[in-house]
Amino acid sequence: QVQLVESGGGSVQAGGSLRLSCAISKYSASSIRYSASSICMGWFRQAPGKEREGVAVIDSDGGTGYADSVKGRFTISKDNAKNTLDLQMNSLKPEDTAMYYCAMGAGLDNRCYLSKYFYNYWGQGTQVTVSS
Repeated sequence: QVQLVESGGGSVQAGGSLRLSCAISKYSASSIRYSASSICMGWFRQAPGKEREGVAVIDSDGGTGYADSVKGRFTISKDNAKNTLDLQMNSLKPEDTAMYYCAMGAGLDNRCYLSKYFYNYWGQGTQVTVSS
């Protein structure tokens, strides 16, 4: 099993920045039934009344993918030594307001996807509120 704990959410005005962090408990790939090379980490968000959507993902080699709505503004990164996953969010907009979740899953054909259906492990979420 693996535990994911998010932090860093808060309230900010439009145009501001926030950095989210996800602490990942130690695990073995065999315990979560993923091969080490197939593990994907991602940030997702869910606004009230809306579906949970993928924001950014990163694969085991450090390759990244972003939703079109955040490209150029958000940056996902991971620190394998510290077992953390971060999301730097710049130029925030009111439409970025949502609960943000850290997630772990497995990719397909050596790719990580933004679809929530590829992810089995989730954190409890951290709220981001952007005011205009």
